[in-house]
Amino acid sequence: MDLGLHNKSVIVTAGSKGLGFATALEFAREGANVTLASRDLESVETAKNQIIRETGNPNVLGRVCDMRSEEAIKSLVEYVVQKNGKIDILVNNTGGPKAGTFESLTDSDWHDAYELNLLSFIRMIREVLPYMKKQKSGHIVNFASSSIKEPIGQLLLSNTFRTGIVGLSKSLSQEFAPFNILINTLGPGRIDTDRVKHLDQILAEASAVDVTSIQEEQKARIPLGRYGKPEEFAKTAVFLCSSANGYITGQAFLVDGGLVKAI
Repeated sequence: MDLGLHNKSVIVTAGSKGLGFATALEFAREGANVTLASRDLESVETAKNQIIRETGNPNVLGRVCDMRSEEAIKSLVEYVVQKNGKIDILVNNTGGPKAGTFESLTDSDWHDAYELNLLSFIRMIREVLPYMKKQKSGHIVNFASSSIKEPIGQLLLSNTFRTGIVGLSKSLSQEFAPFNILINTLGPGRIDTDRVKHLDQILAEASAVDVTSIQEEQKARIPLGRYGKPEEFAKTAVFLCSSANGYITGQAFLVDGGLVKAI
């Protein structure tokens, strides 16, 4: 199936690793002009070069951007418009917030998670909207977590701010539907990324068991019996932002192998 992504201008934030990298890679495979952003220059250059090698698509750019910085976000969007002349697709993604329970988290932890995991999404959308409104088309997908459907223990910050992303996406999808801008939320379950490995290690240390035991326990809770692959999550994101999707907006989806039991 031709997804109609050839020469589309795509921004993927936190695109040098994990789900962001996998998503940028899939867009590049489809012939899109991809700009991936990361706060670390070496990481973003390495990721960019790897995507070019693997896909043969030379239209991949890397840009340093600290998602906590309003000025850096403005600069990122201006850079992409200067290079590509437009923005068709925004993939909003950031690293996960600190793990912890209510009593262990400080005001600083809350402020940091808000700025990184919700305010950065708001700022990115604010910057790309004028271009999407002018061309009367656009796709935005906001990466969240399976916690948008079912809270996860020890991840209070994620449980709070990821659900905020859902409210933001739903509200904006209605406000900007007249401009044919489609906005959806996509939450990963236990996908095999460094973030999930880190969370498994935290659980293992808290339970005083080997991390392998935690992983086997987690897999047993997943109906498909395994962790997801980053590319499986990425392909769903690419579909939502492609010409194959012309009528899905304001929705929240999970890619979790059936883990979450909520309807």
